[in-house]
Amino acid sequence: MLAVRSLAAGDVPAVTRIVCDLPEYFTSDVPGKVERDISRHDGWVLTDSGDVAGFAVAARRSPGAAEILWMAVDPSRRGRGFGTVLLERVLRELAADGVSVVEVKTLDRSAGYQPYEATRAFWERKGFVYVDTIDPLPGWQPGNPAAIYIAALRPTR
Repeated sequence: MLAVRSLAAGDVPAVTRIVCDLPEYFTSDVPGKVERDISRHDGWVLTDSGDVAGFAVAARRSPGAAEILWMAVDPSRRGRGFGTVLLERVLRELAADGVSVVEVKTLDRSAGYQPYEATRAFWERKGFVYVDTIDPLPGWQPGNPAAIYIAALRPTR
């Protein structure tokens, strides 16, 4: 049975394991960054029969805007709708808290890195719209252009 709940301190080891089990998506410095962001921002975990199967971390950028900083699903559970369940809950909670737009950054297609084709397709299927590429993005390793995606949760005008 799938459930989504707020991320708790006791979930950090499971979240770190998910990040470490996805080396084609996350560099070796990411577990520490995720742990830091968990302590500063809102987080959610998706559980499958009680086991942490995915997570998301979002930062408020202003009263009406948020950014999903991190989101991942355990590699053995990918492609089965788990990410959709998690994202829909995150977006519902952000909208209920007054957020109008949500941003996501991911590796841009110009990098030519195949694993991220599915990532960009996921965001696009979920209504996120590509708006720009930033290269270099401060805080990202050189040679990793950032694709910026935005989704509106409600009208902004």
